[in-house]
Amino acid sequence: MATATAPDTTAAAPPSMLLRELVFGAACAGALRAAARLGLPDALGEQPATPAELAAALGVEARPLGRLLRALASYGVFTETPDGRYAHTPLSRLLREDEPGSLRAIALWCTEPWTWQSWSRLDDAVRTGRSVFTDTFGKEFFQYLHDDAPDSAAVFDRAMSQSSRQSAEDLTAFLDLTGVSSVADIGGGQGQVLANLLAAHPGLHGTLLDLPQVVAQADERLRPGGEFADRARLVPGDCREDVPVGADLYLIKNILEWDDGSTRRTLANVIRAARPGARVVIVENLVDDTPSMRFTTAMDLLLLLNVGGAKHTTASMTALIEQSGLRLHAVEPVNPYLHAFECTV
Repeated sequence: MATATAPDTTAAAPPSMLLRELVFGAACAGALRAAARLGLPDALGEQPATPAELAAALGVEARPLGRLLRALASYGVFTETPDGRYAHTPLSRLLREDEPGSLRAIALWCTEPWTWQSWSRLDDAVRTGRSVFTDTFGKEFFQYLHDDAPDSAAVFDRAMSQSSRQSAEDLTAFLDLTGVSSVADIGGGQGQVLANLLAAHPGLHGTLLDLPQVVAQADERLRPGGEFADRARLVPGDCREDVPVGADLYLIKNILEWDDGSTRRTLANVIRAARPGARVVIVENLVDDTPSMRFTTAMDLLLLLNVGGAKHTTASMTALIEQSGLRLHAVEPVNPYLHAFECTV
């Protein structure tokens, strides 16, 4: 089988060609979306296949499918064998539905139809420092998803679940729960992190707080009849409006990225709900301390476009924590991509 590496053309390419490749970045994103929507990575098995064979399996035209494969292979997503067949690479496998750690939903989420319109107005967002989403679509971001793009909202939920699944094990291993009998996962999505914590700590009780439509699709282990149902509480709500949950430890992971006003309200709601001395652990992808700057800075700009938010630096997160009245004790890496801010009320 051919190797899983893309041709290295960048070393010899002049700046003019490198810039051309960058400005055609949408072609790469579009090709990844097309492959995921067509089910191309799922159709390719363990043996290399020709574009014609894959086209027959997918019910599409062979020649344009070959062009799509060729484009993706130039980025290391699939690789072409000497006899004109295509084989999987580590990148293409991550677009499969059945792959452990699959990123298919994330690839779809980051290329949803509304994203193209939003990116085209990045200059407006930079001029004003505000989200352009409401001006473009007539509604705030999450309201638009709920009202007008339910399929996109479902993709968002799956993408967030995939993202949480990848970090849940690291976070479970990282958190010291000595003396903790109850945990509240604030804005915890479908609850993969909470379910992992309950699995690792049989005496622990947990609460998941998120929007009603999100909690309704919570991890099956947390739902009535699930493995941890007797130790789990599902609370529908918006943490920016209220946090009606008491706990020894409040976990807030990758949600304090909206505008600063929303972040301040969320932290104030947690403080109002918590007893003195309760722990608050805030987990974030930091834009100033990560090995994945291209991804993190891209997410930072997308947050600006959608909600007027931002990925945090250590300094910006620390400032918001201190302004809220929480006592910050330490900032520690959970893994190379996540940092935990350990606080108490």
